[in-house]
Amino acid sequence: MATERPSVLFVCVKNGGKSQMAAGLMRAAAGDAVDVFSAGTHPGDSLNAQSVEALLEMDVDIRDQRPQAIDPVLLASVDAVVVLGSEARVDAPVGVTVETWETDEPSERGIEGMERMRLVRDDIAGRVADLRTRLGQTL
Repeated sequence: MATERPSVLFVCVKNGGKSQMAAGLMRAAAGDAVDVFSAGTHPGDSLNAQSVEALLEMDVDIRDQRPQAIDPVLLASVDAVVVLGSEARVDAPVGVTVETWETDEPSERGIEGMERMRLVRDDIAGRVADLRTRLGQTL
């Protein structure tokens, strides 16, 4: 019997960095087994160049993605909503559970540039792997 694929929406404020990284990492980890979306509460104009570069180091290419706002219809229909960081706030419809990932912020320890972005990427990658496993259990 065929089962509908699980779906996940990753959200951050600008949809140019962390949520795009999470979406790219989930697409790489899950392939066609999970429908993956990302959006921002206040989308910016472009992707964070260091986020793109950090993912390219892992052969994950998100260069074709663009920041976008949360689609209320999509928000109401996905299986999982993940907010990355404490700054974004999502008012989810009744019945939609929002999970918040307080991601590592190396800049609070004085770590900047690509070293910072690699640490952020690796933190998100570990969380994505866990979520992929949990979503797989719903298949």
